[in-house]
Amino acid sequence: MYEKTLSKKTVYEGLIISVDVLDVELENGRKSKREIVQHGVAVAIIPQLPDGRFVFIRQFRKPMERICFEVVAGNCDPGETEAVSAGRELKEETGYDFQTLELLGPVFPSVGYCTERIDIFFAEISEEQGATSFDEDERIETVLLTESEMDELIRSGGVSDAKTLAAWMLYKVNKSTAF
Repeated sequence: MYEKTLSKKTVYEGLIISVDVLDVELENGRKSKREIVQHGVAVAIIPQLPDGRFVFIRQFRKPMERICFEVVAGNCDPGETEAVSAGRELKEETGYDFQTLELLGPVFPSVGYCTERIDIFFAEISEEQGATSFDEDERIETVLLTESEMDELIRSGGVSDAKTLAAWMLYKVNKSTAF
């Protein structure tokens, strides 16, 4: 089940992605094409306050043309470790600092056409919320939920973002006593 790359052509280079078209040869000798979105490493964080509530965000997402409910997340800047990126994104988007940070695992949001890997972290955060520092084109609202409220929001269809669903599942199987 291996595909040999015969040629690769980059057809688009943007700020956070590039797109390659590959000619490949399958094990049976047949030839095919693959379109691959190249994307760097990103992070997502499940932050928990001392009182047990979790911090999530809501923001408008142009591709979906709607406001989406999500975990705190963002791309790693060049030269940053994933843990440093997680702390930076947490502070920028929510104003909270972490006390502890634990890697729960990686997820690959769409393995059929994209190289993106998102490292999922669990963070115990301080109760004091400082200032946020969104990117100038971001509008983010912070939402606090209990574990049972998040479970119900998922059951009722209120969460459709794949990284958020994957992150919550990794939290539930690694950290939660209610699973």
